[in-house]
Amino acid sequence: MKVYITSVMVDDQSKAEKFYTEVLGFVKKHDVPVGEFKWLTVVSPEDEGGVEVLLEPAEHPAARPFQAALFADGVPLTSFAVDDIQAEYERLLALGVRFTQEPTEMGPVTTAIFDDTCGNLIQLSTYAD
Repeated sequence: MKVYITSVMVDDQSKAEKFYTEVLGFVKKHDVPVGEFKWLTVVSPEDEGGVEVLLEPAEHPAARPFQAALFADGVPLTSFAVDDIQAEYERLLALGVRFTQEPTEMGPVTTAIFDDTCGNLIQLSTYAD
């Protein structure tokens, strides 16, 4: 068994597509109309056959309250790994990304948390070898 897709609930798929591709640097993999929404996935350009991130509309009645509660409590919805967290932090800051936590060492892992502009906090992490 392996993970092939994971969902990130978003308040607006078009806005999310732009942020996740143009700012974060993901590559669009699938963009399939499904009624009023899309089956919209992105992948890492470093592993285009890897895990897909589904930019899923937060339309279920429980989705927005769940998303808002996590955000209000400062809890990231998910985490993305990066090789050099300081460089990625500086790159994203230069693009106007708002961080709620700058890179912080926590034992063998360094994390940073940013606002994805789509209703979520996302954690970046780098593990020390």
